Amino acid sequence: MRSLQSLSGMGSRFTGIRLHPPANKDGPTFSKERAMKTESQVIELPAERGMIAVQSPELSIIVPTFNERDNVLEVVNRLETCLSKNSWEVIFVDDDSRDGTAARIREIAQHNPRVRCVQRIGRRGLSSACVEGMMASSAPYLAVMDADCQHDESVLPRMLDILKAEDADVVVGSRYVDGGGIGGWNASRAKMSRFATRLSRTVIKQNLSDPMSGFFALRRSVLELAVHRLSNIGFKILLDLIASSPQPLRLRETPYTFRVRHAGESKLDSQAVWGYVMLLADKLVGHIVPVRLVAFSLVGAVGVFVHFAVLSTLFGVLSTPFRYSQAAATIAAIASNFALNNVLTYRDMRLRGWKWIKGFVSFGLLCSLGALANVGIASYLFKRDTFWALAAIAGIVVGAVWNYSVTSFYTWSKEGRGPRS
Repeated sequence: MRSLQSLSGMGSRFTGIRLHPPANKDGPTFSKERAMKTESQVIELPAERGMIAVQSPELSIIVPTFNERDNVLEVVNRLETCLSKNSWEVIFVDDDSRDGTAARIREIAQHNPRVRCVQRIGRRGLSSACVEGMMASSAPYLAVMDADCQHDESVLPRMLDILKAEDADVVVGSRYVDGGGIGGWNASRAKMSRFATRLSRTVIKQNLSDPMSGFFALRRSVLELAVHRLSNIGFKILLDLIASSPQPLRLRETPYTFRVRHAGESKLDSQAVWGYVMLLADKLVGHIVPVRLVAFSLVGAVGVFVHFAVLSTLFGVLSTPFRYSQAAATIAAIASNFALNNVLTYRDMRLRGWKWIKGFVSFGLLCSLGALANVGIASYLFKRDTFWALAAIAGIVVGAVWNYSVTSFYTWSKEGRGPRS
């Protein structure tokens, strides 16, 4: 247990420590003796077994990480510089990085009580990491920023001041208001960002110049109102929060210039684009049908194309008996569906290496029953003079219903999840 002197020496914000005698000789009665002063975030507890009370942070900065070992210390140092007059903490939420990011964060936390680490095992995705970090905080104000130092941390005090002094629920760091900028982006990335911003108008109606921003601050009450409605899909947690709020939010924007990455490699890729598309789909139709089913159906459409391509070649060109042609086409469709679903539909549970092989075997075995029904029904209808394409479609529908139902539960189970891509 650290001494009172050592705790009080950690910074000007660790003040107002109060010790209280136990409520009775049998120990403290927490339900009666505990008190909280919300305005100053001072929590008073009885002094039992060395228990003390300290001032809790006013602002929690949530930083999701994946393979960011070389950046986390730089993030902490920059936050120390710009928030020296504020009461704050930083919560790094790491998706079980393979480069030892979580271990590095814990090393830093040994010497800095403002640093916390949440290491997630079997849970993947930037948006859900941000939510989990915010829910792990007790601060009345929350901020989200990236771990690569591309967001300008010096804007955080201004964001906090706006939240405290103005009539605002969310303050967004914007690259597109006066004084902001996109830094060294090339023309294609700038064009893609503008197009994504236009697409966001389908799910949010507020006039916001940069709804794609990953740098923002908000009141805790905003999170608590929206948290049960969040999609937690992809990278755009701000867009998710705004679209999920049951009431219009009071939004403010403040400028910042996007910077170059301090170290490591960018996580922006084609799958990030797919995650954004799925977020929009979930906000538009998620209340009607699960978004994974939508993705599974899209992949299934590709499987139908593969199925007919193989079937047409074998049956129509090579004159292979229909039963064998249908069986081969079914196997080809199963293989393509597994590969695409693993990359797209279940991206946050993506299987790799040995788990990929086991997943493919699992997917094939589970789909084999659907395949038997597929071939059996199609063959039955074909023998009764049903046009071969209609017979094939009937088999496909039966197989697809089975495939989605069982593989979503068994093949991509929690135990089979791989690292975040």
